[in-house]
Order: sequence, then C-alpha cells, then structure tokens
Amino acid sequence: MSKRATAKFKINRRHGCNHWGRAKSPLNKRDYRPGQHGQRRNKLSDFGQQLMAKQKLKGYYGNIGERQFRRYYFEAIRRRGDSSENLIQLLESRLDTVVYRMKFAASPFASRQLINHGHVKVNGKRVNIASYALKQGDTVELREKSRQMTVVLEAAASQEREVPEFMAVDHKDMKGTFTRVPAMGDVPYPVQMEPALVIEFYSR
Repeated sequence: MSKRATAKFKINRRHGCNHWGRAKSPLNKRDYRPGQHGQRRNKLSDFGQQLMAKQKLKGYYGNIGERQFRRYYFEAIRRRGDSSENLIQLLESRLDTVVYRMKFAASPFASRQLINHGHVKVNGKRVNIASYALKQGDTVELREKSRQMTVVLEAAASQEREVPEFMAVDHKDMKGTFTRVPAMGDVPYPVQMEPALVIEFYSR
C-alpha cells in the first residue's frame, strides 16, 4: 500500500508531468519542480533519465512501493517476450488499476482505498488486496451498498477520461469485465511512459 497519505499531486511537479491528466494538477499553474531551485532546467544523465522514468511509472500507478515494483521487474524479465511490454501488462492487471480504468474511482489512490475498505468484488468474491492480479475474463464489481457512494458516482460521470477498449463496463450496475490484458499501445497514458528505461535502470 502507498505510504503517500496527503498532497498526492505534488509528484506531478516533482516529475514534471501531469500523470493522470487531471485539471486540478498544480502543474497546470506551475510547470516547474517544487523547491528553491525548481525552475532550473538541468540536463539529466542516462542514469537520471532511467531513474525519472521509473519514478514516473511508479507514481502513475499510485506510488507503488520500491520492493513490490522491483518484484514486477523480475517477473517481467522472467516472462517470454518484450520485458518492458510485460512490465506494463503486469501493472495493468492490478486490481486497483482496473478499478481506476473502469472509472469506479477518480484516481489510483482512491481506487486503492476503495479496495482496502472492502467495496470491491472479483468474480463475486470480495477482494481487499489492491495488487491482486486479474486474469482475462475476470469480472469486477462494487458491492451493492457501495454503488451509490458520491465518490463513485462522480468518478463514473467524469468526462476527463474514457474506459479503454480492453474492458467492458456497465456503470448502471457498477460492474465490468477485464476482457484482455492490454498491449502497451492500448494503455491511455496522458503522458509518455518509458518502461524500457525502467528495465535498463534495474538491469544495471
């Protein structure tokens, strides 16, 4: 679980990008890093670029802990195929990511909280583990008592983003199906992600 309890949008300024494409991001008003020397534009070394790519990707998925993120790297290189593609597929199969993609929550952080508090069911059974790995064809729904929560209804009605094509969602019943594991090109990132640099960072 993320240790970030407050001021989640500060990481947008730290990384210099609007991770989730939100209108409320402070980066929209101050497009430079926080702190006394934030407006300096220093050229990053190769290591710095790899580190920033890792931090951006971790931040986008709700600031996943370093130990868990490293486990995703090892699983990605263990699998056949492109390791960077495998890494994205692992992250996109997380329950908190899918709940966010289905617009049951306004952010990955809100999605994680919804799951931790027991509002989400997978294939009819309650799951309160945000990192739970979904498989193709799994169904995700909110408990009946949770479907009319204000935060849920506001997220579902938001026009800031659309439900991606690799899942099917019925917002009337607050239920959806994870139809397939997406390729990286299918993932609707508001900013450019560079998972290949993340693989290079851990491969050093």
